[in-house]
Amino acid sequence: MPVALLLVGAVALAAKANARWPTRLRFVREPSFFFSWVVIELAAWWLVLEATAFAGLAGAGGLRGLAGWAGAALIVVSWAALAGLIVVSARTSATLRAAGAPPGGTVRFPHSQVIFPFLLTHRRGVRRLRNIVFAEVDGQQLRLDVYLPNGGAAGPPRPGILQIHGGDWSFGDKRAEGIPLLGHLAASGWVGLAANYRLSPKVAFPAHLQDVKRAIAWYREHAAEFGADPDFLCVTGGSAGGHLATLAALTPNDPEYQPGFTDVDTRLRAAAVWYGVYDFTNRLGTWQPHEMRMLQRDVMQRTLADHPADFARASPLDRLRPDAPPFLVVHGDIDTLAPVAETRSFVSALRSVSRQPALYAELAGAQHAFDVFPSHRSARAAESAAGFLAGVHREYLAGLAGLAGQQAGAAAPPL
Repeated sequence: MPVALLLVGAVALAAKANARWPTRLRFVREPSFFFSWVVIELAAWWLVLEATAFAGLAGAGGLRGLAGWAGAALIVVSWAALAGLIVVSARTSATLRAAGAPPGGTVRFPHSQVIFPFLLTHRRGVRRLRNIVFAEVDGQQLRLDVYLPNGGAAGPPRPGILQIHGGDWSFGDKRAEGIPLLGHLAASGWVGLAANYRLSPKVAFPAHLQDVKRAIAWYREHAAEFGADPDFLCVTGGSAGGHLATLAALTPNDPEYQPGFTDVDTRLRAAAVWYGVYDFTNRLGTWQPHEMRMLQRDVMQRTLADHPADFARASPLDRLRPDAPPFLVVHGDIDTLAPVAETRSFVSALRSVSRQPALYAELAGAQHAFDVFPSHRSARAAESAAGFLAGVHREYLAGLAGLAGQQAGAAAPPL
């Protein structure tokens, strides 16, 4: 048992070291990311599990001899490291407030889901309509889920939000990402959509973005059926989904991305994007060689050397515009899959061009995909995103009220 305790202590401490300093080395990057991610966002659960393991081993004689006491010391240091991760995560709200996105509204993220993240799909007051076909392209049906607040569609039209999943443009599903935010927004009175899109290597970019635009077009046509405002739709997404969400916000009504439906207005009111990808040209050198090979071979299905303009058009950094909608951009400072340097560059460039706010929150100690399940960090991020989006919606309603007042004044007969 002393040797077992020593081994447990060593593994526990190594996991915390990896959580704090994950690696981007090619062949270990993915496992390093995975264990970093789950340790950081489930730190409290790891503390419980390690304390249980320690109590069991110590009770079975694990504290005998030098090996046992060395193992105990390693576990204590591991607990201190876990406590540090928890403290850093607790600063999320302050970071988001400093960025200008404080929590909004009266709905708080339920503590039960943060404590027991396995309750992810059971947000009280929200219902989900699954697998609605929103388009059929080349014989493939594209489906989305609709998240609705309970209680029907009575009252004024609700704001809408479209969630786009990530997965290197080649895997992933609408059921796996963005659920904490969609559930929170639906509980706050929004209508949420989570849409699938065609994946590489079966299709090449821009097919992914065209499918996102098809989901927007579907919303325009069907929003009223769900009590939503067809003229008010925002977008959110993470990783590859963050890339597509950003491009969707920056390319309204671009006919290249609306084949067969160029008459549909695809403008979006705001974008809240997480740990996104903003540059396909690798001008900052943030992509590793094997990542660029994958991008060219599977996603773009052409080379950067031969088609630089295509890669630039696929890069949000090259699609900035003064009339871009308001943005909330969130990224973790130890993200090993989508380096934060690219996001900093994008936000800086967006702020220099856009007439609307571009809020940026860089979360200390956060990995890629931090919002997949309802950790403390993702709960606070969801609340702040809801506050940001609610502010955009209030401005929209105020603009409608002002326009209605002007029209009423113009229609009034002269005295």
